[in-house]
Amino acid sequence: MVLPIITYPHKTLKMRSKAVKQFDHELHTFLDDMYETMMAKNGIGLAAIQVSHPIRALILSIPNEKGDQHKENLLEIINPVIHATKGSTLYQEGCLSVPGFYEDVERFESLTLRYQNRYGHEVTLEAHELLAIAIQHEMDHLEGKLFIERLSYNRRKKFEKEYKKALKEKK
Repeated sequence: MVLPIITYPHKTLKMRSKAVKQFDHELHTFLDDMYETMMAKNGIGLAAIQVSHPIRALILSIPNEKGDQHKENLLEIINPVIHATKGSTLYQEGCLSVPGFYEDVERFESLTLRYQNRYGHEVTLEAHELLAIAIQHEMDHLEGKLFIERLSYNRRKKFEKEYKKALKEKK
């Protein structure tokens, strides 16, 4: 089932997500619905909070060289913790909760992540480049933060002005 994605400035996006304790059929169904939602909206990542579910769960599907996303490459990341980081990179990010806006954001270039899968099993992942960036972006959602909060003061003011204008034009 495709779930509704909440968009900025919805106050739910500011909530910190709670740890997942039950790894049951309900969670599995929700993760499947998140996947359908992300694919329907042409996203590469989605945090549970973006579909009004404040739990520490996110999914990622990084496209291959041809731009294809295959379900067997889907990462379901629950209760993630970053354990090590390296380097710095600038990447133009967008967000399903801030549609139509893209800005350069500085992130760690690579990281080591520990998390649980849908069954509660512990997993360690070494992530680099786009995967590392996407993990950091989605984990920000779990803390109640959006990528626009990582912008400089001037870029943030410019975004706010453009976003208000775009909202007025939609009406």
